Amino acid sequence: MTPVARTVSLCVLFIAVVVGLSVYSKVRLPTLSTEELRANGVFLLPRPRDIAPFTLTDHNGERFDNTRLQGLWTFVFFGFTHCPDICPTSMSEMGQADRALRGGGELEDAFQGVLVTVDPERDTKELIGQYATAFSPRFFGVRGDREATAQFAQQVNAAFGKVPSEDEAGYTMDHTGNIIIINPRGHYHGFIKLPHTAETIRLAYQSLAASF
Repeated sequence: MTPVARTVSLCVLFIAVVVGLSVYSKVRLPTLSTEELRANGVFLLPRPRDIAPFTLTDHNGERFDNTRLQGLWTFVFFGFTHCPDICPTSMSEMGQADRALRGGGELEDAFQGVLVTVDPERDTKELIGQYATAFSPRFFGVRGDREATAQFAQQVNAAFGKVPSEDEAGYTMDHTGNIIIINPRGHYHGFIKLPHTAETIRLAYQSLAASF
């Protein structure tokens, strides 16, 4: 090979490497370390916890239990349809994160958004379904009686209770505002604190899915 040919070959190789690195940097999924996640309000348990058997019902009338948590990263919010502020805001951010992930490739289908109502007296199957799917047609609205809901909520450090009010119903609901993260083995993996943003939810999911 002549010196000129060698030089040309090296230049072509160099350009190919630069282009390859550029493409990789654009298509690879951005991820955050555990410390970076914590700085953004995402707290992971040192050791994910098992979730004991529970049974609720989704808005399609189908059983929602531990088996529905297998093979997916499930992001759960405990709220209610009459919530004036926190619930619609957090669910809206989850919906935006879901839409951002739709074009994200192979990780997209492993994200599951779930709203569990803490107000089953007012939130019928139809109402919780309309509410949850308004934020994303892929989301599930889930309900159960107070005891069944509390059994599930307590296992993931979520709490709720009635608070007297002067509105027509005579009460509102106080509840934990965290988004609960459940890993593909069905274990309680961590949570995202308020305030929620679509970007944090998306990065949390991508970071966890890429390293699990």
